[in-house]
Amino acid sequence: MSWQGKHVVVTGAGGFIGSHLAERLVELGARVRALIHYDARADRGNLEFLPKDKLAELEIISGDITDPFFVHELVRGAHTVFHLAALIPIPYSYRAPASYVLTNVQGTLNICQACRQQDIPRLVHTSTSETYGTALTPRICEEHPLQAQSPYAASKIGADKLVESFHLAFGCPFATIRPFNTFGPRQSARAVIPTILSQLLAGRPELRLGSLTPVRDFLFVADTVEGFLAVGQADACIGHVTNVGTGNAVTIGETARLAMEVCGRSVPIVTEDERVRPEKSEVMALICDWSKAQARAGWAPRHTLKEGLAKVAEFIRAHPERFRPEEYTI
Repeated sequence: MSWQGKHVVVTGAGGFIGSHLAERLVELGARVRALIHYDARADRGNLEFLPKDKLAELEIISGDITDPFFVHELVRGAHTVFHLAALIPIPYSYRAPASYVLTNVQGTLNICQACRQQDIPRLVHTSTSETYGTALTPRICEEHPLQAQSPYAASKIGADKLVESFHLAFGCPFATIRPFNTFGPRQSARAVIPTILSQLLAGRPELRLGSLTPVRDFLFVADTVEGFLAVGQADACIGHVTNVGTGNAVTIGETARLAMEVCGRSVPIVTEDERVRPEKSEVMALICDWSKAQARAGWAPRHTLKEGLAKVAEFIRAHPERFRPEEYTI
C-alpha cells in the first residue's frame, strides 16, 4: 500500500516517536493530521525540529485525547490512525497514577470508540515492552505473560486490552505495535540514553545513573517508525500485538561504556539511589523476539546501537539548551 494521498492521523505527534512518524509520513506523501497536546504556550513539541517545508505540510491540531467529543472530530475522514499519545515517564507514574489511567486508558478508549463509530479502516495502537515485566524467557515473544511492575505499565496493559477487546467484540480493524526501548534524536532528556550522553558531552567528571544491571534492547527510532508503517499496512497484524526490537541484549552499564567510546571520554560511573526504581518495580531484562514482525509485515531492524548513539550525540551537540545534565528530573 502506498501512503501517497492517504489521510492519516498521528496522536502524540509532538512527542519523540510521534514527531519522527509524522515527518516520515509527510515524506511518503500522506496527508497528516498531527495531534499535539493543548497548552497555553501553543508548544508544538518535537515538531519544531522538522524542516520548514515538512512542517508546512502538516495539519497541526491542539487538543486532548481525554475529551471524547474532540477525539470524534479528530479522526473524522481518516484512513489510518496512529495512536501514540500517552503519559510515559515511569518515575512520575509512582507519584501520579491516576493521571496515567486518565490519559492512557480513558484516552485510548476514546480513540477506540471514535474509530469504531466512524468505521476507520485501520487503527495502530502503541504499546510498550514494559507491559511484559521482567522477562521469563531469553527473548520475549508476544505470548509472554504480562506483568505490571509500575502504574505506567498497568495503564498500558489496560489500553492494550481495550484495543484487543474492540477487535474481538466488534471486529474493528485494530492492531497494536509493541516497541522495545526506542531511542534517538528528540528523545526526552529523562530517558537513559540522553541522560548518559548529555552528561558526557557536558564534560562532567563522573556519570550519575541508576541501576547498571538491567538489560535492555535498544531500537533506533527510524527503525521503530518503519515498524509503525509496516504494521499499518499489513492485514496480518490486525487483531494482534506485534513486537519490534533488535533482539540484542545490553546492560545499562554496557550502554554507558559504549556511549563513552562514542564521545571519546572515560569517566567513573556513580549510582545514585534516587535514580533507582523500587526493587520489585525494576524490570531486569527486556529482549525482543521480533520474528512475528518479520513474518507478518516484512519488517526488520537496520541500525546498530553504536550508530544510533552517534546520532543522538550529534543532536545533543546541536541542541544543548534542551538538556540539564546537572539535574535529575523524573
